[in-house]
Amino acid sequence: MKIKICVLSGIFLFFNAFLSGQTAGNKIIDFILSAYSTRTFSEKPVQDSEIEQILKCGIKAPSARNSQPWKFTVVKDTSKVQGLFRSINQGNVIIIVSGPEEGRNIDFDCALAVENMYLAAQGMGLGARIYTGPVRRIDEEMKKTLAVPDGYRVVALLRIGNLDNRSDAISAASARKEMNEVVNYTE
Repeated sequence: MKIKICVLSGIFLFFNAFLSGQTAGNKIIDFILSAYSTRTFSEKPVQDSEIEQILKCGIKAPSARNSQPWKFTVVKDTSKVQGLFRSINQGNVIIIVSGPEEGRNIDFDCALAVENMYLAAQGMGLGARIYTGPVRRIDEEMKKTLAVPDGYRVVALLRIGNLDNRSDAISAASARKEMNEVVNYTE
């Protein structure tokens, strides 16, 4: 049943990209162009095997000088992060991505790991959303409660959950800027 749901989600995302004129004929590019950051999650729990696969994808992210500076903290008890989100459902999982308090390229390296996990979750038919705003509300006491390693600061939060059946790529996706608004060419 789970495989069927993932395949159907993938087909939906592919056809959504195709219908909106965003297909390039390359599986990876088509997938990236069809991904979206959902706001609606169900309460159906994310499976441990899914979390493990997602974490493996985070570990495989590139990093400057292969330093792999990140630490991932998996939070399944959503009551621990209740104050960080407007609303959060039981069954959702938060992966806290932290990096050493000192060092170079930490935010960038951690961002690459977050994106790998974000795309992995989406590729598995799960919903995913990256948060950086709530990070500033995580003080030392909350870091201890959440088991963030000493000497590390939180860089980003990744929320993963099963998609609410009211969610779809067309209504949930934020509008994107046009290429001419964000790309400069020089000769």
